[in-house]
Amino acid sequence: MSITELEEQKDKLLDQIEALEEKCDTLEKCQEDGACKKCDAYAKIEGLTTKVEELETKIEEMTQAEEEE
Repeated sequence: MSITELEEQKDKLLDQIEALEEKCDTLEKCQEDGACKKCDAYAKIEGLTTKVEELETKIEEMTQAEEEE
């Protein structure tokens, strides 16, 4: 997989995170204390954030490998 493809995947995940965050900002239950701990959308955001971090690591490793060539 190329760096460009990884960056595109990362961008799509970031878009999904942003959409979920916007949804959370509008939900009444999200205004309560501790609501994030029991929110499905928040759990999805955390999972997507982890995937973004993994993609960023892969991109960085590929970039360094290219620079060493």
